[in-house]
Amino acid sequence: MGLSRATRHRGVLWLATALLPVPFLLTGCSGTDGGSSARAGGEATDAGPSSAAPDPSAPASASAATSAPADPPASSAPPRSPGASSDRCRTSGLAASVGTGEAGAGQRSFAVALTNQSQRSCTLRGYPGAAFTDASGAQLGPDPRRIEGTPVTTVRLSPGESAWATLSYSDARLTGSKAKTPATLLVTPPDEREPLSVRWESGKVPVSANAAVSVTAFGKS
Repeated sequence: MGLSRATRHRGVLWLATALLPVPFLLTGCSGTDGGSSARAGGEATDAGPSSAAPDPSAPASASAATSAPADPPASSAPPRSPGASSDRCRTSGLAASVGTGEAGAGQRSFAVALTNQSQRSCTLRGYPGAAFTDASGAQLGPDPRRIEGTPVTTVRLSPGESAWATLSYSDARLTGSKAKTPATLLVTPPDEREPLSVRWESGKVPVSANAAVSVTAFGKS
């Protein structure tokens, strides 16, 4: 028995729908442009399939592609600080110490040392974070400013070797700044977030908002 004209017409429409290219069926799947790198942890920002129900006439391969997550964008990796190195010295492999200090021209200066206690060589590049704190852990005085003007170099430390930065501040007796005796000095290595704690045994330091406290970049003698 021959097919009626209406039956043949419906068959042609079904075949045309099934042969549509896959990209036409996948809508709203990429979602990786714009501000995708703002997602924490490098998570993929695939927007997922469209909220519309999938076409039952679509080939099986199209359904599989719809459910597969898109590759995360290359820019989704957390940003790194300029000059940061994959072999940089980590807080967990370092020990901090402070020298006895020197006085002159109304200034007191102290060598702040970081010593590599790990079993591998590592690098330091840049300035330490530093903060005086009292016995309760509260910070005393402003953050030190960086002394610019000297080249910042990468210092490689073999196990047991040390690098030094200089911490300086004006004598509070000469500047009239309010002064207090800290309990500790917190030292944070470059590109790290966890500080090392050093007992402070060198007397009072200026703690007024305009106290002139400064640090240099790390170097190696």
